[in-house]
Amino acid sequence: MISAQHYDTILSPVITEKATLMSEDNKVVFRVPITANKKEIAAAVEALFKVKVSKVNTILTKGKTKRFRGRLGTRVDVKKAIVTLEEGHSIDITTGL
Repeated sequence: MISAQHYDTILSPVITEKATLMSEDNKVVFRVPITANKKEIAAAVEALFKVKVSKVNTILTKGKTKRFRGRLGTRVDVKKAIVTLEEGHSIDITTGL
């Protein structure tokens, strides 16, 4: 059953050259909230895309310190989830939800 929490867990897909190469190995990369854990991410992907998830790896990237008009600022922290799908399942992220 799909709930609003599942839509809040998956923020957006990450479409980069590296993420595209990972899709050949049945892996999909998503931006997720910093508070999301692996079980929540797996449940959200299974509910929204109707696929089976075999593994979830997460990466927390700390925001860089940058200068903007002479003042120090910090970019936001970003958490990414690399979701490995079981054999025979796939997600076409270009079609959206």
